[in-house]
Amino acid sequence: MAIKQTNVKPTADEAVAQLQEALAGAGIVLPSLDRDFASPYLSLVELGRVRADVAMKLAEVVRRGSVS
Repeated sequence: MAIKQTNVKPTADEAVAQLQEALAGAGIVLPSLDRDFASPYLSLVELGRVRADVAMKLAEVVRRGSVS
């Protein structure tokens, strides 16, 4: 799925949904993935903690692809 470049900043909820979808396509689940409720005006995303094997799989997926 390509990301469109616009002047509109995505909300944290939109970013979480997009990231969950992309990670699920790679067989990766980040259980703590959510928006950062402590800073609603900054649209921050909390990635949370993951097991070492999940981090390794995520690193592998990132190395294979790139965002243009």
